[in-house]
Amino acid sequence: MYDQPRPNPATPAMTFDQMLERVRYEGAYPTRERAAEAVRTVLAALGRQLTGDERVDLAQCLPVEAALTLTAQIPDTEHLTGWSFVKDLAERTGATPAVARWDTGAVLAVVTRLAGPDLLARILRRLPDGYALLFGQAELRQPQPQLQAAAA
Repeated sequence: MYDQPRPNPATPAMTFDQMLERVRYEGAYPTRERAAEAVRTVLAALGRQLTGDERVDLAQCLPVEAALTLTAQIPDTEHLTGWSFVKDLAERTGATPAVARWDTGAVLAVVTRLAGPDLLARILRRLPDGYALLFGQAELRQPQPQLQAAAA
């Protein structure tokens, strides 16, 4: 059989330099180098958590340098919750959890804009609880069936 042709990947909405400037603004970082460090560490951490088509589609939305950072990571077998993601990032970088959370918010705010609402929804469905807040979104949960039965 023949492979289905995939549409040509769209050109990212911004260059890597523009992405760094947006992250620098979002995070109120004093230097471009500090913003670049945040982008590298957060995207590497996200690359260890995200798999499947969502990983590929997100990489296509990012500037090439950012996409390479995301996809160079081998996905972990252990899926971290949002808070565990921040704690793991803090441990790997030697930062405090507050700094790791700040970096995560600054980078993922820009990633959210690049991904768009449809892809972001797919990404959040794939990741464990707690990531919506990291992406600056409301954490909406479905009622648990066993909790509904217990309440009745």
